[in-house]
Amino acid sequence: MTLRVLSYNIRYGGTGREAELLTVIRSAAPDLVVFQEATQPGVIARLAQGAEMKHWGAHPGRSLGFMSGRPIAHAEWHRPRLSHHAFLEITPEGADVTVVGVHLSAVHSAWTERRRGLELRALLRTLRQRERGFHALVGDFNTLAPGEILDLRKLPPRLRPFVWLSGGRIRWRTIQAVLDAGYADAFRYHHSAEPGYTFPTWDPHLRLDYLFVPAGDIARVTSCSVVAHEQARAASDHLPLFVELEG
Repeated sequence: MTLRVLSYNIRYGGTGREAELLTVIRSAAPDLVVFQEATQPGVIARLAQGAEMKHWGAHPGRSLGFMSGRPIAHAEWHRPRLSHHAFLEITPEGADVTVVGVHLSAVHSAWTERRRGLELRALLRTLRQRERGFHALVGDFNTLAPGEILDLRKLPPRLRPFVWLSGGRIRWRTIQAVLDAGYADAFRYHHSAEPGYTFPTWDPHLRLDYLFVPAGDIARVTSCSVVAHEQARAASDHLPLFVELEG
């Protein structure tokens, strides 16, 4: 069974942009949408209705939400003690894969990168305790992969002091920690030479959105791409990530 998944940070709950978001979602024709910043359940309900997806879940003030055209066997939010956001486990009925929605802490600085590392390790501990089979970690990790560069000149002026106050240099360790835990970067597997920028939509120059699977299962990710058409640039500040999983 092929499961088509869209991961989408809809910015500030998505209120007032439902029509634009729906245009983007429909263009990808996903079976499952994993949302970040889905803090307004009413918005997710309207998106699910507009996309003709009967199954959805969101909670007030909680970032991770979902909607699905397939019945859901299990959906559960977990918030490890050190995490700013809960993460979300979703298992579609009849699928041999658990999709784990992730949204790590924002802001580019040395101390927030350390926080993201703590959140990531807490997530991985939880997953190990349950001995997951084939699973995918997907969402807004708010960090750069090893070797990628943060251009300080492109940061909004209000955010530059966070970098300067933390020493002027950030050691990007969170994604390396995912790789060291035995996961593979699905976008890099399919697109070794493309940047894959997902943020911000008006001047994409950062890759913040990822999908990881256990390295031994990487062939079960049959496609992974950034949805970068013009409608997506108007709907949110993130471009969504679209993947196909053999589950």
